[in-house]
Amino acid sequence: MMLLASLSFAVMGGFAKVLTDTLPPVEITFFRNLAGLLLVGATLYRMPLKQTGGKPLLLLFRGTMGFLALLAYFYIMAYIPLGEAVTYNKTSPIFVAIFAYLFLGEKLPAGAAFAVILGFAGILLVAKPEGLSLDIYDMLGIFSGIGAALAYTSIRELRNYYDTRAIVLSFMGMGTLGPLVLMLVAPFVGGSSDNILFAPFVMPVGSAWALLLGMGIFATVSQVLMTKAYEYTKAGIVGTVSYSNIVFATVIGVMLGDPIPDIWTFTGIAMVIGAGLLVSLGKK
Repeated sequence: MMLLASLSFAVMGGFAKVLTDTLPPVEITFFRNLAGLLLVGATLYRMPLKQTGGKPLLLLFRGTMGFLALLAYFYIMAYIPLGEAVTYNKTSPIFVAIFAYLFLGEKLPAGAAFAVILGFAGILLVAKPEGLSLDIYDMLGIFSGIGAALAYTSIRELRNYYDTRAIVLSFMGMGTLGPLVLMLVAPFVGGSSDNILFAPFVMPVGSAWALLLGMGIFATVSQVLMTKAYEYTKAGIVGTVSYSNIVFATVIGVMLGDPIPDIWTFTGIAMVIGAGLLVSLGKK
């Protein structure tokens, strides 16, 4: 399930990267979640939710962090290669292991500290910062990993109370409502199309509608498969398979015109993957 989710997520990223040429990231986030909201919501008519509930704030937290992480991810892919954007996002399994230890009581592998150091060293090779400072895209990339990790970790607890679709809908609901509010407010706060939060709505034209539809379909498939995968086993184990996303995204990015990563970028990506594997394989 996670392998298919990773492929679907990479394809979704390809659609989104093309769309960043004409639409602001916050609007892409809106359409990406709106399509999923409608598709998953439609299943409720045939099969009502089966759940006990009782954790509304945690459900809201999952949706909010997932939305913010996705917005950061869409924003940076307009400025950096798709494979690098995904690499930042895929630091999440490292943070998932840490958060699962802190909040859920899961055991932290012995090599976790080394894995974190290795992962951040890899990020530095990918980012190639000037001096000791990271630019805005590097910082947002790292945030997309941390935000996604918080969202994924919450699934481990939410699965005991909510139907899978309810967990997915919490993310897609916030990912639809949040951007809608931000776009409505944008004209009153001096927003612009390159602003990560406040960007006015731009009416899609021509092929943009087909790209939005494709993005929404693949995003929904990826989200449902990923949520199921995290429900069935420990978060760290699923994280191992999720690294295939980097390979898929790098290939798709090059096909779309991204430069082929240099040796330092390849090394950094390998270090990030290695860090994630150290965390994941430390779990039985």
